Amino acid sequence: MISKVLIANRGEIALRVIKTCKALGIKTVAVYSDEDRNSLHVKNATESYHIGEAAPAKSYLNQEKILDVILSSGADAVHPGYGFLSENPEFAGLCEKNKVTFIGPSAASMDLCGDKQQCKAAMLKAKVPTVPGSPDVVKDADEAEKIANEIGYPVMLKSVYGGG
Repeated sequence: MISKVLIANRGEIALRVIKTCKALGIKTVAVYSDEDRNSLHVKNATESYHIGEAAPAKSYLNQEKILDVILSSGADAVHPGYGFLSENPEFAGLCEKNKVTFIGPSAASMDLCGDKQQCKAAMLKAKVPTVPGSPDVVKDADEAEKIANEIGYPVMLKSVYGGG
């Protein structure tokens, strides 16, 4: 049973997690940068901790600092929100290693799905329906146009390692 959740994010998403946790009787821990000191998520959480300068690399993306706060606050789970560390398999693995529940996919799942080609191959192997697309990396605009004409419009181009 989760009794205290650290929200490794800010703003609207942090407020939504705090509201849900309160409704479930779960204590919340907010983290904040210099810039977010007076933000609503800081005021509405059960506890709040400063994690660094305004730049995300010095605060919301600082895995070690966030893990330190998780452990020192006694939080037994972390909700990453979206963006920042939410799709970072290294952070999910760090949480797993330290026996902290990561509210999201496992590090192994993120590793698998971080590469769209690898993910699609796994889904096809498991007989999960997928959207049509190229089986390999598209080499140039001519190949992209040929594939688009074969599968039909509209189409969306996605980076193999891009998010979303």
